[in-house]
Amino acid sequence: MSVEVLVGVVGRAHGIRGDVAVEPRTDEPEVRFAAGRAVRIEGSPRWLTVVSARDHSGRLLVRFHEVEDRNAAEALRGVRLVVDVDPAERPDRPEEYYDRQLIGLRVLDAAGTEVGRVSGVAHLPAQDLLEIDTGDGQALVPFVTELVPDVDLDQGQLRLADVPGLLSAGEAETSDEDGD
Repeated sequence: MSVEVLVGVVGRAHGIRGDVAVEPRTDEPEVRFAAGRAVRIEGSPRWLTVVSARDHSGRLLVRFHEVEDRNAAEALRGVRLVVDVDPAERPDRPEEYYDRQLIGLRVLDAAGTEVGRVSGVAHLPAQDLLEIDTGDGQALVPFVTELVPDVDLDQGQLRLADVPGLLSAGEAETSDEDGD
């Protein structure tokens, strides 16, 4: 059984030969968009075969065998590209994870109490953020070792560091000095 994974979103056409800009949604665009690889249009049985992919002014430009001209390229604008992967597939380095592996994990505080579940991963220029549903709303936690020291995919959980206010923005310390 395989898992469908989003790898990119098609943007504007580039030139007249059918090249398109693709916004990668993968940490491995050089693998997912390598010449000869195929991607599928989400929600469709239609596959596109990569002829070439290159960086151009900070954008990924891709030419697909099935896209012969600018009109065909423009018709793809906004299309989400997916691949089917083996759910057991993991990144090469043990400290790296695919989004699909993190989403749904139970989130434990430093004491081992379940405090929520990972609902998404936001990829920002500075760092990745885990989106955690806490039951009281959503918290964003930087996905760095100092704040998320333990990820256990086999147990379906991750553990947060003991950092006050990590799951609630603006959490105030309370004290008895205010006369109560």
